[in-house]
Amino acid sequence: MDHVNVNRISLSALGAVLFVMLLVAFSNLVLSPRNPAVPGFALPTGEASHPAAEAKGAPEVPLPALLAKADPKKGEHDAKVCETCHNFKEGAGKKIGPDLWNVVGRKVASVSGFDYSGAIKGVGGDWSYEQLNKWITDPAAMAPGTKMTFPGEKDANRRADILAYLQTLSDKPVPFPKPSAAAAAPAAAAPAAAAAPAAAAPKPGEESLPALLAHADVKKGEHDAKICETCHNFQKGQGPKIGPDLFDVVGRKIASVQGFNYSDSLKGLSGDWSYEELNKWITDPKAMASDTKMTFPGEKDAKKRADILAFLQTLSDKPVPFPK
Repeated sequence: MDHVNVNRISLSALGAVLFVMLLVAFSNLVLSPRNPAVPGFALPTGEASHPAAEAKGAPEVPLPALLAKADPKKGEHDAKVCETCHNFKEGAGKKIGPDLWNVVGRKVASVSGFDYSGAIKGVGGDWSYEQLNKWITDPAAMAPGTKMTFPGEKDANRRADILAYLQTLSDKPVPFPKPSAAAAAPAAAAPAAAAAPAAAAPKPGEESLPALLAHADVKKGEHDAKICETCHNFQKGQGPKIGPDLFDVVGRKIASVQGFNYSDSLKGLSGDWSYEELNKWITDPKAMASDTKMTFPGEKDAKKRADILAFLQTLSDKPVPFPK
């Protein structure tokens, strides 16, 4: 290779190196990369990734704090369902269940002449507000084998209202337990913290009955309808109880069970027990038939009603299809 070719190759290589150096310098000027103060990536922490878990972990409001703001009038309304089995007035005595006059502070299973289950006899102690609160929450959990068919009230505020009403059923009402200073502070703060997102969220429109029935849960409906077993039979051929039997109720003519003594206002209703009519009835029986003998106050939750209707559909040899 002669010296002319060598020079050409050397100049070409040098030119390429200079071009690369100029390109790098130009890129740094244009892009101006920033070096982080701390090398590496900021990984998400456990606290930031689980906001829902924090919300669920909010402290439960203690019973004394709930009782301090409980409403006896609301409690009286919510306790209407208990009138099927219990008397509330002084001297009225037992019914299907023992009377509830002076129940607060009374010894458990102590009403003379009443046939208590072995389960409730084994509870012991007195009907304090705390014990009554446990009982109203879930009777079967507190005394497995109890004869009481009431499935329980899961809403703590409703239970407190009912307890406030039970307090009034006495000549010498038992005072509520006083909330401690430490418990009262979070109790007051909790509703305020929860109120902000609730106010900001738009209220969804209620689904139509056919839409609710389309995804109703029969098992949940069977559980929610347990309270009806006090007055109604569900099995085929068992006939009336305190109320008419509910086998084949869907599609049956209203007030048509032979031999059952219906109220006049219920007799005055025409037509059949369609899903729509049953939905109205379960919502508020007295609004539909003012002099009805039924003490059930009604179920305001549309989804629960749909679940109950789905369960009633199963009580038939030829179930009536849901409306589409």
